[in-house]
Amino acid sequence: MAAILRTSIAVAAVLALSGCEQVEDKAFELKLRAYLRDHPEVIREAAQKLKQKKIAAAARTLDLARPRLERDPRDFVVHPDGHVTVVQFFDNNCLYCSAAAPEVLALIAQSPDVRFVFKQYPVFGSTSDYAARVALTPQGKARGLELYRAFLGQKKLTPARVDALAAKAGLGPADLQLATSDPAIAQQIGDTRALAQEIGLQGVPAFVVGGQVVQGADIDRLRAAITRARSSSLSSMSDSLVRRPAAGY
Repeated sequence: MAAILRTSIAVAAVLALSGCEQVEDKAFELKLRAYLRDHPEVIREAAQKLKQKKIAAAARTLDLARPRLERDPRDFVVHPDGHVTVVQFFDNNCLYCSAAAPEVLALIAQSPDVRFVFKQYPVFGSTSDYAARVALTPQGKARGLELYRAFLGQKKLTPARVDALAAKAGLGPADLQLATSDPAIAQQIGDTRALAQEIGLQGVPAFVVGGQVVQGADIDRLRAAITRARSSSLSSMSDSLVRRPAAGY
């Protein structure tokens, strides 16, 4: 009987913590309060279960979104044959993205086995949106890293600076016109915004490595996530080789 009561109260506590149910029975509410006062570990257990449920739900969301995160053919990608994928959401006019950019470029140079996928996610207004559009033109993607380095190397972008940097990278007036008029580019930016909201990003920069989100310009955490993803990839490849039948069988 005591076990049943404990289970019932724990369930009620979980529901109360998650906002799923309002306790109407005053007598039961008093019993619940008294029990929780005497057994605070139940609150900790309920909070831990709720946290675990949220983590599991976030992992499922990332897993379902993975094809759109990693394999959208519209994205600019460096090292397309890499075994590990890093997805970066960024804004060209973001100071923290600018601070992270040299480290990202160093990682690219050091890590030919890592696919780097760049998601233009403008969140700081019209200049950010314009820079993203320029970078998403065919010529912008062809000059992907050059524009990434140039745009994020500025303390403050303006439309005139975007035009000047784009021209220096070899983009012409037709490319700049396309940036503002092509509905496919607007659609891609809209899809990226929706995807960022779907997976619960809190801002930029943000990196996704497998099932982990690294929020902010935390390069140490990013490197650690890449190391774990490498280890997982090598383990998967080893398992695949072990399971592969020998020739002639």
